[in-house]
Amino acid sequence: MTDVIAVKSTERHRKLHPAALRVMHWINAFAMIILIGSGWKIYNDEVLFGWLHFPEWMVIGVWAQHALQWHFFAMWILMINGLCYLGYGIFTGRFRRKFFPIWPSAIIADIRDALHFRLAHDDIRHYNAVQKLLYTGIIAVIIVQVISGWVLWKPIQLSELTDLFYGFQNARLVHFIGMAAIVGFLIVHVALALLVPKTIGAMLTGGPPESVDDPTSPHANPAR
Repeated sequence: MTDVIAVKSTERHRKLHPAALRVMHWINAFAMIILIGSGWKIYNDEVLFGWLHFPEWMVIGVWAQHALQWHFFAMWILMINGLCYLGYGIFTGRFRRKFFPIWPSAIIADIRDALHFRLAHDDIRHYNAVQKLLYTGIIAVIIVQVISGWVLWKPIQLSELTDLFYGFQNARLVHFIGMAAIVGFLIVHVALALLVPKTIGAMLTGGPPESVDDPTSPHANPAR
């Protein structure tokens, strides 16, 4: 009985998405939309693929220089907010609790369940293996986007980084592929949110409470 009381005393209850996380999420979404729209306008000024042009109604910016100003504006927002998000996720242990471990066997099983329309969405407090992979993967993609963006901005001054991409044009290609990956992620992310509307509400209100073990307690469960 005393052990049960001790375990309960070490648990803290809080919202699924704390207020700080929700603010950073929507700031990131705002910055991403501006970066994508302005990036498409910049791309149209010097295309990588002759067959691909983005229609004017989809872009942000009247001309390329105008789009660059929007792009730099959103870039600084994303960088500052992204660093805050990474720091928050690492130092609070949220990344460890929510995103890890990621087992290949679990990913395959979840994909199989999704293809048979058996993937459960009842408890939004827990991410399945595919969600974990998508979220950690998109964080890595955004980091590469920031680095390749620096190369495109200052290829001479950051020549060491330029060499990592084997030249300016390769950095452009990587930046374009990263953009496509982010757009694909956003489409899937929004589609899943619409399929499970309570996830949208959770990102607005904080969602249901969840128990978080005190990491300093000897009874804490490191797997949570």
